[in-house]
Amino acid sequence: MNWRGFRELRPLFHLLVPLCVHWIAEEMTVSVLVDVTTGALCPGQMTCPEAIYLTGLQQTVVGIFKMFVLPLLGQLADDYGRKPVLLLTISTTIIPFALLAWNESKEFVYAYYVLRTISYIISQGSIFCISVAYAADFVEGSKRVAAFGWITGLFSFSHVLGNVLARFVPEDYIFEVSILLLIFCPVYMQLFLVETVKRIPRNEQHSSCSTVISNVFRERFKSMRNSVNVVLRSETLKGIALVSFFYELGMSGISSVLLYYLKSVFGFSKNQFSEILMMVGIGSIVSQIFVLPLANPVLGERKILCIALLASIAYALLYGLAWAPWVPYLSASFGVIYVLVKPSTYAVISKATSSVDQAKAQGFIAGVQSIASLISPIIMSPLTSWFLSSKAPFNCKGFSLIFASVSMVIALCYAWLFKEDAARPSNCEAEDNSETIEAPLLS
Repeated sequence: MNWRGFRELRPLFHLLVPLCVHWIAEEMTVSVLVDVTTGALCPGQMTCPEAIYLTGLQQTVVGIFKMFVLPLLGQLADDYGRKPVLLLTISTTIIPFALLAWNESKEFVYAYYVLRTISYIISQGSIFCISVAYAADFVEGSKRVAAFGWITGLFSFSHVLGNVLARFVPEDYIFEVSILLLIFCPVYMQLFLVETVKRIPRNEQHSSCSTVISNVFRERFKSMRNSVNVVLRSETLKGIALVSFFYELGMSGISSVLLYYLKSVFGFSKNQFSEILMMVGIGSIVSQIFVLPLANPVLGERKILCIALLASIAYALLYGLAWAPWVPYLSASFGVIYVLVKPSTYAVISKATSSVDQAKAQGFIAGVQSIASLISPIIMSPLTSWFLSSKAPFNCKGFSLIFASVSMVIALCYAWLFKEDAARPSNCEAEDNSETIEAPLLS
């Protein structure tokens, strides 16, 4: 996308501003949370199996519920409107961080894990899915991959700023600053974000409560069945669902244990975590905002997806085999390329889906990813803890990360082999098909 093409993003300004601030607020707490949770649960220790297992348990619970919540939120965004669902999802992080701002004792850390789990169920993945659907409402099909690259690029840009703040803001004030930024986001969105979905009027004012509840469940089941049919009718969507599952299976497992692994093996602290995340974030901004729009017309989404998956395999292997403190920095550099998995996936899904089913398809694929994020910590948490302990069968502390790379190899194979649809549905044809337009959840 050139600078003239940047005008395509002007309608998205009031979406991108609160998203950017939200991601900054979340990211600035990441490197501090490792020290806070380890200090509260395992004081004076470098390795904290309890924190690793709690993180894995959290990810498993989130994965279970996200299988149902993500497709549901996608349906609600298509049927009832993008704005109310975005307001809900973007507000859920405030209370968990407020707890840690108040107190960092063991009891409050446990309470944080409970509330943050609920927050993740509602917001993790859904913010991206609904934002992508919102962007698709404004941007024509041929320019969507660039728009999605800008969204994920701003995500990386927010990570850089968040890590800069984490690097220089005193640790005692990080959660307070984060909370102020998190509160700003829903307020801004409520005041300035324009709704793009026109609700269908309904006449249920005189219906009984039981009738309304029955209709809600019937409509949700019908909408869920429609989401499944949208994916099953498309070879492209079936293929990208498999790619997303195996990629998420490996990458989410790595993400859940990586910082604890680096802290245990190399003694990394908040500053080292921030440096690695900033390095990756800066490169990711360039690759997503500038390189992706230029490379996509030449290579296409599918080849870019394969290249990014190959980089994710190298990323996992280098972390797993890291023999010196500088190797994680080299491994993290591959993040500049593998971040292109997300915008490429969004673009493939969007191009294979009609305009009225954008959020349903994105939400369904995100639900598939949540199944993977449910399974991965069940394997990765005990495997990581085992190989970090003195009872490991052989000396390879990063064996779990190497094991996770196998899943991404499978994702690469599926990405290379799946067949794309011969003809994609056009927006006009989809919009003229009244049978796909459903009533909203609420009147």
